[in-house]
Amino acid sequence: MSSTLKPSEIVKELDKYIVGQHKAKRSVSIALRNRWRRQQVSNELKDEIAPKNIIMIGPTGVGKTEIARRLSKLADAPFIKVEASKFTEIGYVGRDVESMVRDLVELTVNMMKSREQESVREKARHIAEERMLDLLLPAKPVEKTEETDDITVEAIIETPERTSPTREKLRTMLRNGKLENRYVDLEVSERAMPVVEVFSNVGMEELGINFKDMFGSIMPKNTKRRKVKVPEAMEIISQEEAQRLVDMDKVVSAAIEKVEQSGIIFLDEIDKVVGKDGGHGPDVSREGVQRDLLPIVEGSTITSKYGPVKSDHILFIAAGAFHTSKPSDLIPELQGRFPIRVELDSLGKADFIQILTEPKNALLLQYKAMLETEGIDLTFDDGAVDKIAAIAEEVNLMTENIGARRLHTIMECLLEDILFDAPDMEKKQVGITASDVENKLKHIKSNEDLSRYIL
Repeated sequence: MSSTLKPSEIVKELDKYIVGQHKAKRSVSIALRNRWRRQQVSNELKDEIAPKNIIMIGPTGVGKTEIARRLSKLADAPFIKVEASKFTEIGYVGRDVESMVRDLVELTVNMMKSREQESVREKARHIAEERMLDLLLPAKPVEKTEETDDITVEAIIETPERTSPTREKLRTMLRNGKLENRYVDLEVSERAMPVVEVFSNVGMEELGINFKDMFGSIMPKNTKRRKVKVPEAMEIISQEEAQRLVDMDKVVSAAIEKVEQSGIIFLDEIDKVVGKDGGHGPDVSREGVQRDLLPIVEGSTITSKYGPVKSDHILFIAAGAFHTSKPSDLIPELQGRFPIRVELDSLGKADFIQILTEPKNALLLQYKAMLETEGIDLTFDDGAVDKIAAIAEEVNLMTENIGARRLHTIMECLLEDILFDAPDMEKKQVGITASDVENKLKHIKSNEDLSRYIL
């Protein structure tokens, strides 16, 4: 299991996708390893060990979100990113803070359900095949007897049609794809859902979901007969059978446990809920959001449509630029729940060169792969890479510092003509040099006002 990785191995994995930021990588790797350590201690002590939540401080585009996202993948942990600025204090119009835990549960239930459906896919496919053969070769009705007035499933299964040579011939043709252009009549269930508008400032999303569930169980199912091709019908039936084979009670139970024991919530823009001195107007609400966050981060029970969920051992990773404020401006109680603070470094030219060329998802590799789909071989010489990095650093210094995101903007400007003309280009070898970069971008770069809007 990936969560058994040593801290050094976690850092090595993060290095494949994120350039620099070694202090932040060390902190999150220790936090992830501590989760594994907690699982190894005695049950009495396990509940006493609280997660060491982290605040990452640094400008936008330096890798804060990417570190948290990659960490969740390494741990195979439920992960959700939320913007703290979207929440409002209870009593104000907006989302309440508990909704982030409910969203995490919903996401995890769907993830676990998909995995369960994948594990029963083969069995569902087999059942779907039998149902398809029943559609292609309907069974003759069984004569009624004195003992029963109904035709039972067992009776139909035992009819000669289920084992006839014709059925087996159809099975072979179905498996060999020889029935792909044939149509069958299929009944697809539909449920008419009334539109329900819910006006509430507390748990609005949850109330809306509960109304849907309530009406969904009351309203009768409608079935619609559709004429579809055999492959599409097989897919529809397979999905229906996979859903029937999944034990949702087991899925929900496993999902809640996974959220409680290994969930990660990434609280971005935490600095935006820091109120200014005086606490007037919206600042009152900002401080109220911090107070509302406190019990969830400390550990409380949140009501969800799937049942109660405890947040005691969810790992919270907060992040913010803290341009006009600092972590010590948060209310003292919330500061205490984020004991680990790590500052991320601004990115320079050398970092940009690495980001363009080294990670597994390097930006140049992405553009090369996209243009390969058009049959074009795109190459960048070392001078071009150096020039792109230098311009990114220069524009970040001249205007707003948006970190590595500046590279995306510059690459789109640089390759705009090639990306547009690619389907019609006769020349399939395209090489980008330093002079190409300079010629394409010098006009925008030299005009500071223009570069603010374009780069």
